[in-house]
Amino acid sequence: MLDILNDQLVVKGEDAIAFEHDCREGICGSCSMNINGRPHGPKRLTTACQLKMRSFKNGDTIFIEPWRARAFPVVKDLISDRSAFDRIQQAGAYVSVNTGSAPEANSIPISKENADEAFEAAACIGCGACVSACPNGSAMLFTAAKVSQYALLPQGQAERDTRAINMVEQMDKEGFGGCTNHGECQEACPKAIGIKYITLLNRDFVKASLKKSLSMKGKVEAL
Repeated sequence: MLDILNDQLVVKGEDAIAFEHDCREGICGSCSMNINGRPHGPKRLTTACQLKMRSFKNGDTIFIEPWRARAFPVVKDLISDRSAFDRIQQAGAYVSVNTGSAPEANSIPISKENADEAFEAAACIGCGACVSACPNGSAMLFTAAKVSQYALLPQGQAERDTRAINMVEQMDKEGFGGCTNHGECQEACPKAIGIKYITLLNRDFVKASLKKSLSMKGKVEAL
């Protein structure tokens, strides 16, 4: 629809509306916009690029806006700067384990429950819908998903404590609001990522902060 609209604007000699897109398959997260007041539009579990016009009635008025979040400044028209998410991931979303060549699939036993939950968390596409939907502009669901996808697997244990602390601190530095458990984030998420991961992040962050505090006092104990 936006492509057609821009074609019409160009024919009239007017500026086209700037919006971001890439894969148009609902997996890259770049089509970030509010449609009729809802992140990605009225259809659940659907990104804006996958929202079909048949989801609306003939004659409907459609209001389109960029993300509503202080930490996502508007670049132009419908394009928001979501680079804050990149910096949160760079703060700790990595593993230092040298995996070498492709290992045998069963060489590291992982329970199916943990594998499924890690995969579910890793499905986050970083679109920012959770932030735009949150009354506080919080990035807790995104940060929790990125922390959890490593924390649930054995390969992610080496940096588990520092990852939780560094990514939460970077999230706060970027100016995102705090989480007050409204739950709007999981309702807006096109990949159905639940707030249970925020619980895991909070637990890891408190535990890691306590370890760090005790370590600084020279009272490290097994937790």
